[in-house]
Amino acid sequence: MVRDIPVTTVARTVIDLSRVVSFRSGVVLADSALRAGTTGQQLHGVLDYCKRWPGRRRALTVVAFASGLSESPLESVSRVVFAQAGVPAPELQVPIFDGTTFVGRVDFRWGRVIGEADGLAKYDDPMALRREKVRQMALEDLGFEVVRWTWDEIWRTPDVVLGRLYRAFRRAA
Repeated sequence: MVRDIPVTTVARTVIDLSRVVSFRSGVVLADSALRAGTTGQQLHGVLDYCKRWPGRRRALTVVAFASGLSESPLESVSRVVFAQAGVPAPELQVPIFDGTTFVGRVDFRWGRVIGEADGLAKYDDPMALRREKVRQMALEDLGFEVVRWTWDEIWRTPDVVLGRLYRAFRRAA
């Protein structure tokens, strides 16, 4: 109860919505909930409770795919697009070092290929853009192929992003 109004838990809300929304939307919800502290055990507890409910199988696939390591809806949607295209699952939020010097944490990593899902608002600050450029040069100096995409690209033209990614995979091989 919140102010005398009955409410559901975050886990119940995620499962209820994941039973009826698209897989992509369900993953965004589940990733966000996990990132905010809801546990996989809580999500599975709700799934156990609603064993015979419509849409449960869809919610099961959402929970199986969800990761609390996705830091934004853009990252969550990107993971779904990659999985649906048959791209191998990347490592998420990987720290990269040059020897003992920390270079940065990358959103996605497939061996020598790094993927960065970029919201453009962070580049409103010219110093942020400069820091990101220096970081990318350091990653490339270490032999990584860096692929970047925006929300608009992954949502409207995912084939363009996938093409960039596949070309980077070939170059990295």
